[in-house]
Amino acid sequence: MKHIGFLSFGHWTDHPSSATRSAEDVLTQSIELAEAVEELGADGAYFRVHHFARQLASPFPLLAAVGARTSRIEIGTGVIDMRYENPAYMAEDAGAADLISGGRLQLGISRGSPEQVIEGYRHFDHVPGPGEDDADMARRHTARFLELLDGEGFAAPAPRPMFPNPPGLLRLEPHSPGLRGRVWWGAGSRATAEWAAAQGMNLMSSTLLTEDTGVPFHALQAEQIQRFRDAWDAAGHDTQPRVSVSRSIFPITDDRDRAYFGAEAGSTDQVGVLDGVRARFGKTYAGEVDDVVADLANDTAVAAADTVLLTVPNQLGVDYNAHLVQNVVAHVAPALGWR
Repeated sequence: MKHIGFLSFGHWTDHPSSATRSAEDVLTQSIELAEAVEELGADGAYFRVHHFARQLASPFPLLAAVGARTSRIEIGTGVIDMRYENPAYMAEDAGAADLISGGRLQLGISRGSPEQVIEGYRHFDHVPGPGEDDADMARRHTARFLELLDGEGFAAPAPRPMFPNPPGLLRLEPHSPGLRGRVWWGAGSRATAEWAAAQGMNLMSSTLLTEDTGVPFHALQAEQIQRFRDAWDAAGHDTQPRVSVSRSIFPITDDRDRAYFGAEAGSTDQVGVLDGVRARFGKTYAGEVDDVVADLANDTAVAAADTVLLTVPNQLGVDYNAHLVQNVVAHVAPALGWR
C-alpha cells in the first residue's frame, strides 16, 4: 500500500491556452483539485512554494482552505524554502492550518532551490549571520522552527498581562500536538538525507538530485533512501520515518493524453549543471498503461518509498488533472500492488 498524492507547482500564465491565467485561478483550482482527488480515492494534495514567480508562494492560507474543504486526504508542501521563513510566525501559521485540517498537515521544508531573483531572502529581511551562507541560515531557521513545534514554554509572561495566563513560561499558540512528527526535509543529496534523519524529519525526495554518480536516477535515489533509514536507526529515534518521492507519470488512456504526452514516451534521465553543481534529473513515465507499469516496476526508489507524489500540469485545468490522477489510481496503482 502506498500513499498517492499530487504535487502542483501552481503556475499561471495570462494566455488563452492556459486554464490558470491568474493567481486567483491557481488558488481556487488548487482547492477544487484537492476535493476532486479526495473523491477519487487518492491520498494527498501537495503544493510547491516559489517566491517572486507566477506560481504558488505563501502556502498556509491555501493549506487551511484545503483543510476546511476536505476531510481525509493529507495536505502538504513540497517544499517551503526555509531561507525565507520567520520560524515563530511560521509555527503559528502551521499550527493553525494543521488544527483546521484535523491534523492532516504534512509539512515539507528545505534549504530551497534556485531563485527567481538574486538573494531573494534578503528582500524578506533575512540575512545570513557571521560565518553563515544561505544554506546555514536555512538550517538555523529550521532548528528554531522544530523547537517551537515541540510546544515547550520559553517566554516569560508579562507581570500585568492583557489576558490571564497559564502558569509557567508561555509557548506560541495555536499549538498542534503531533505536527513535529509530520515535518519532512526535501533532500537533494545523500548527505542531506542523512542530516534530515539525524534531526528526526521525514524524507521528501524529488525528481532532482544535486549529485551524479553515473548510475540511473532511481538507483541513486534508492541509495539516498537507504542511507536515510540507516541514519534514522543510528540516531535512535523511537518512531518510524516516512519517505516520499515525486514522479511525472502520464499513462495514456485517450487521445488527450496522447496529444499532451505521447512524445514523452521513452524519456530518459538527464544530467546537467545546477548552481554550479552536477545534477541528475529523473525521467518522465509516459506511454500506454502496460508500458508505464512495466517501467515503474523497475524503479527501485519508488519501491522503497511509502508515498508517491504525482507532479501535475496544473495549467491544463482541474478536470484534466483529476483524470491524470484517476488514471494512476485506477490503472497503474493496482497493477503495481500500490492498491
